[in-house]
Amino acid sequence: MYFFLGHFSLLEIGYTSNIAPQLLRSFLEGRETISLVSCLFQFYLFASLAAAECLLLSAMSYDCYLAICHPLHYPALMSTWLCGCLAAGTWFCGFSFSAFVLALAAHLPLFPGSREIDHYFCDFAPVVGLFCGDVRVMWGAGVSISGFLTLAPFLLIVTSYAFILRTVLRVPSGRGKQKAFSTCFSHLSAVGVFYGTLIVVYIAPTDHMAPFLRKAFSVLYTVFTPMVNPIIYSLKNQEVKGALLRLWGQLIPGHTPQRGIRQLLTSS
Repeated sequence: MYFFLGHFSLLEIGYTSNIAPQLLRSFLEGRETISLVSCLFQFYLFASLAAAECLLLSAMSYDCYLAICHPLHYPALMSTWLCGCLAAGTWFCGFSFSAFVLALAAHLPLFPGSREIDHYFCDFAPVVGLFCGDVRVMWGAGVSISGFLTLAPFLLIVTSYAFILRTVLRVPSGRGKQKAFSTCFSHLSAVGVFYGTLIVVYIAPTDHMAPFLRKAFSVLYTVFTPMVNPIIYSLKNQEVKGALLRLWGQLIPGHTPQRGIRQLLTSS
């Protein structure tokens, strides 16, 4: 789990380092310009990291499946070699497919004169709008690849958790069920936040959605999700739980945290 979390944290750092600095510069300095090369590179890095994160989340769900459904065979099934292959495969596929989409734009001419995109970062649709000519091939390839890299891992995650749920329901003791759910809680929360925002922005009908709302939802998975994920995974750490309880006591002097809150932090 911690091996995959290491790669997951690198993806989150890449997200924030790719988008947040340019966004903060626009807010603080009022400079809303970006060079064409920087825009294309930002899109390539964003698309690659998003695809890699979808694949990595599915690999982590497979890891949870083996840990809960086949605990005795887990060390043999999830070997170091397999972990390395899964991690390397997520990075390779993410950056390779994004490079293929960007290569399709190499022969397309750009619109002359001033170019403006109605977004706070270079997403797929705004980048396609920079080119003129027949962009149907680039658009079709981008939609097909992004759909495959999003839907296939999501189906694998759903299938893994279906087997996990079936196994957990067969556990006779309540403490055993609680321990099994605690193992998957952090990953399942990260999947829900990440895919929930992706569905709203890219899959749900947005023809009548205001541009401001589309940008607001985009902030959720580009800035908010990388910020929340470390907190979600830190709740498994007993020292972090103790620090949260001490912070609660400092914010409200003389007030002892309620038993329900203490139980919630302990069972997370």
